[in-house]
Amino acid sequence: MENVSNADQLESITSMQSTVKKLESALSQMTQSGANTTLVTKRLHAVSIGLAVLENVWNQKPHSYTPEDLAEAGKVLTGLTPSVENSYAKSKAGSPQRTLLERRIKALRLAVQAIEGIC
Repeated sequence: MENVSNADQLESITSMQSTVKKLESALSQMTQSGANTTLVTKRLHAVSIGLAVLENVWNQKPHSYTPEDLAEAGKVLTGLTPSVENSYAKSKAGSPQRTLLERRIKALRLAVQAIEGIC
């Protein structure tokens, strides 16, 4: 995995934590409205694994995910990245939303790198 500054590590972990909270909120709302939650559930699981792997690599926090869990999460995170990049491309330059998406893209890429380094 590439050498990442402490500031980028903190930003990436914070971004992944924020993404987990966002997906948990979406899952809750979708469950209440009776919508299909398969995709959100899969993404939430993958982002949670990505966060755990980043914390493992950078902060030596243990995780209990199997190689199969890691491989699946890597695929889901890789598949999620283009939609975040698409939102980024549509966002207004200098906006808080653009900054958030920029950090999310970086965090997703680093999480995939970390997962690939473990597998």
